Amino acid sequence: MKKYVIIGNGTAAVGTIEGIRSIDSEGSITVISREDRHVYSRPLISYYLEGKTDLERIKYRPDSFYTDNRCEVLFGTEAMSIDPVAKTVSTSNGQTIPYDVLCVAAGSGPFVPPFEGLDTVEKKFGFMTLSDALALEKVLSKDAKVMIVGAGLIGLKCAEGIRDRVGSITVCDLADRVLSSILDADCAAVVMNHLEKEGLSFLLSDTAVRFEGNKAVMKSGRTVPFDVLILTVGVRANTGLVKDAGGLVNRGIVVNSKMETTLKDVLAAGDCAEGFDSSTGTNRVLAILPNAYMQGHTAGVNMAGGSIELTTSIPMNSIGFFGLHMMTAGAYVGEMKEIRSENSLKRFFVKDGCLKGYIMIGDTGRAGILTALVREQTPLSSVDFDLAEGVASNMIFSREARRKKFGGVV
Repeated sequence: MKKYVIIGNGTAAVGTIEGIRSIDSEGSITVISREDRHVYSRPLISYYLEGKTDLERIKYRPDSFYTDNRCEVLFGTEAMSIDPVAKTVSTSNGQTIPYDVLCVAAGSGPFVPPFEGLDTVEKKFGFMTLSDALALEKVLSKDAKVMIVGAGLIGLKCAEGIRDRVGSITVCDLADRVLSSILDADCAAVVMNHLEKEGLSFLLSDTAVRFEGNKAVMKSGRTVPFDVLILTVGVRANTGLVKDAGGLVNRGIVVNSKMETTLKDVLAAGDCAEGFDSSTGTNRVLAILPNAYMQGHTAGVNMAGGSIELTTSIPMNSIGFFGLHMMTAGAYVGEMKEIRSENSLKRFFVKDGCLKGYIMIGDTGRAGILTALVREQTPLSSVDFDLAEGVASNMIFSREARRKKFGGVV
């Protein structure tokens, strides 16, 4: 009976478990979970604080998931090292766990710059885990002044989640715009204008460099008082286990299209892995939930003796803030075409005859069709792209293409 070990207990781990069980119903699966809780959907922690979900509905799979899939889960246990020769994993509780094949789905961790005086701040929090959200919740009050360092996805979702539970929120970032990793300057300005109308204040091209108790001293020299500090500067892939074992890592753990690392019988998936981005033709970390699951499932199938490859991953985000929805996908390279109306902004990026990426703010209807064009790098000469720029639908494909894709007479 094959011994499977998975380091991590998030979305990628779930994909790995389900991938394994789609091929092998008998092998043993051991999950090493640093967190002491059932697998949950991390993007929902802001919705928990906002009161839109609860601790039951935040779960990513039912309570019976581990039992149904015959998994042994070591909760509250950290993987400390991998021995790729002996094929074992050493854990924080002193165990040595043997494996036949291993998947590292260790995710990512918060990046916290070495701020001077950070130790003088009493109420400081990250916003990566449910435990972070539960700890933050205990100090929220209607008159609290909150400072969030980081105007990316995590910081702004945190702001949305707590807006109605605090007195004020100031968000700072060294970047010159909000959501700088996924939006260009013009699109970011649209989103920021919306966020300011919802009561958020911003200090951009500026960030904290020193803390003196409940006061932040900014790069610009100004000081900002606060009651609660939330650090969402960025994240880093957890690559240490594979690197220390002699595996190849860059920004993430380097994997091929089967999610195999350079270590024999060791695979990796999710936010810790550096896989192929079909929109750019390069390898990169794609730290998003759907990609984590797809990578995990691919790894699981291959661990169990199947043979599949993942070659269509792309960066993509579907997110909203205070009722303003947006979708982004792919790379912003090539010729840009814009369609703007009173309530929406769409930008399409075309290069070498293919849609490389898009940004849609406001009207995001049928964006899945556009995502498929980016993911599959479909030649735009084979579709009615003028139609897709308006309201994308299956009708952008030729009759023959629709028949092949969707079957029947269409």
